[in-house]
Amino acid sequence: MNKENLPAHVAIIMDGNRRWAKSKKIPIKMGHSEGAKTIEKIVEYANKIGLKYITVYAFSTENWKRSEEEVSSLMYLLKTYLDKYSKKAETENIIIKVLGDITALRDDLQKSINDAIERTKNNTGTTFAVALNYGGRDEILKAVKNISKDVKKGILDENSITEENFNNYLYTSGMPDPDLLIRTSGEYRLSNFLPWQLVYSEFIFLEKNWPDFTTEDLDYCIEEYNKRNRKFGGK
Repeated sequence: MNKENLPAHVAIIMDGNRRWAKSKKIPIKMGHSEGAKTIEKIVEYANKIGLKYITVYAFSTENWKRSEEEVSSLMYLLKTYLDKYSKKAETENIIIKVLGDITALRDDLQKSINDAIERTKNNTGTTFAVALNYGGRDEILKAVKNISKDVKKGILDENSITEENFNNYLYTSGMPDPDLLIRTSGEYRLSNFLPWQLVYSEFIFLEKNWPDFTTEDLDYCIEEYNKRNRKFGGK
């Protein structure tokens, strides 16, 4: 892989864990478990080839509508995964970041999140951002409310609000916008994922379910990205 041609930031909608499990007639929680293994493999490879940022959509604000059993299983998996993976990320020089409103999560999961962030904050490799209890519209609304508060306090002049300082109020503050979005399982929508940040990203949709996604698939997506002529509204 030519590191000079790598996108700086790859975002992934990891769709298809449930479909993968149903196709194999196994419990849905096993699909999520296999999906977690795929994340680990892809992030390790991203760090190896020199990707600066990789963001995955793990749990949306809309996912609370799923069955209580599935949500509980997902929360347990996320906590177990973070507790285990943060130790590996620390030794592999990977930075863990979480995007979303974690205050709605269980106290023990919040602790695991904060511990993972603290453990890896001084690393210098790939930033692995996990969108957890994340909703794009919710993120924008929270940013607008916080900007309004700062204007009222005199911290910010409303006439000086720009796209650049608006970015500072988003969960992705300090991160570049994604250059490339990948979505698996054959769906062709954003599902409330990073609507502000994805305005000029290149999109690639794959038919395979997330647990079947491989490092070769990531290579393919990067190669396809490099064939695109990014104009950013210009000619």
